[in-house]
Amino acid sequence: MTMTETTATTGFSDENFQAYLEPRDEPAWLTEDRRLAWQVFCETPLPQRSEEEWMRTDIRLLKLDRYAFPCPPVSQENLPTALLSEGVALGGNCVAVDGVSVACAIRPEWQERGVVFGDLSQVLAQHGDRIQPYLQKHVVGREIDKFSALNCAAWSSGAVLFVPRGLVVDEPFHVYSVLSDGAVDLSRILIVLEDGAEATVLVETASTENGGEGLHTGATELLLAPGSHLRYVSLQNWADHVWHFAHEKAVIDRDASLQWTIGALGGRVAKVNQHVELVGKGANCQVNGAMFTEGRQHLSYHTKQHHISSDCTSDFLYKAALQDQSRTVWRGMIQVDRAAQKTDGYQRNDNLLLSKQARADAIPGLEIEADDVRCTHGSTTGYVDEEMVFYAQSRGYTRKEATRMIVTGFFQQIFDRIAVESVRESLGLAISRRVREYE
Repeated sequence: MTMTETTATTGFSDENFQAYLEPRDEPAWLTEDRRLAWQVFCETPLPQRSEEEWMRTDIRLLKLDRYAFPCPPVSQENLPTALLSEGVALGGNCVAVDGVSVACAIRPEWQERGVVFGDLSQVLAQHGDRIQPYLQKHVVGREIDKFSALNCAAWSSGAVLFVPRGLVVDEPFHVYSVLSDGAVDLSRILIVLEDGAEATVLVETASTENGGEGLHTGATELLLAPGSHLRYVSLQNWADHVWHFAHEKAVIDRDASLQWTIGALGGRVAKVNQHVELVGKGANCQVNGAMFTEGRQHLSYHTKQHHISSDCTSDFLYKAALQDQSRTVWRGMIQVDRAAQKTDGYQRNDNLLLSKQARADAIPGLEIEADDVRCTHGSTTGYVDEEMVFYAQSRGYTRKEATRMIVTGFFQQIFDRIAVESVRESLGLAISRRVREYE
């Protein structure tokens, strides 16, 4: 794909959308997909608090007309250091700034063995016949809400990973997205593992040092063929004034497995829908979520474990620590279809309040149509135990050090479930740096 500099005129208008499409050298089917999604975007209002899914998330202060379609970044210097890839031997990496890809590379060894990895637009231009069938599945569709429609219409960066049948890739791939003040990121990630393939993908976001406001609407599609195995890590670390909206979906086939780790630290308001479909017998999924909020941050995660086939297992564990006047919302659903006998589904959400003004809402749920299943859910919310703080202080620790140890211990169950050592260390360090004294 070749791309010339686009206008930075603000507002998602018809005129600006046409100007955005003109310099893009893309196949006709993709342009048509974009136009259909744009029509949905224009016809769909912003979500309202009267809708059940949005009743706990207020976006009335979001002004879409303040933002613009992504255009080449002004500067690529002094980007923040990526946390997940530091000291890690990578199989490939992609970097995007302000919603535009600026660098992509893959080790020749994996390329020679049939792995396809890189910026989504560039991969489509080079391997369109291989990637088109998966991209047109519309796993994350344009009709979900206004934000999904915007992403489908105007995605500009992101990455695709395709691992051929039976290949085990023992080096992780890294995708890094950075936002500067006032910028927009409309990224899309597509990962396809063929039968028996195995891979690890590390995805993270960050804002520049002067990063203030920003808008991100993203989509993630993970497609696992029979017998494949994927370790997927996502660290959301935007600046505290970024609006973050994302739709993420995994489709897991027979005897395939997914370990999905989420770290959510940044954003002014974050609203994420995470949906896992277990469509083949013996499919397995483990999701580990760690959230830490401060100030007036609001993070809302809606998860769905959809058991379609029999003999499948899903295990979702989310933990959140909140300080200041921040708020989290976690809403989980285990849905079991009539044919999904022998299902084993589990979901849990634990919340640790570090301030009397913080608030955590947890809404677990079950929808079960099969009659031979084991499905459980639970949630806990509580404050830091003052006796634990006192005990640590009596051993010479300051109150801040005591709080940091308690928070680390709270997340330890998440850390223990993470298979990638560098991710365990980076996520733990990123959280501990934010902890202040328990109020």
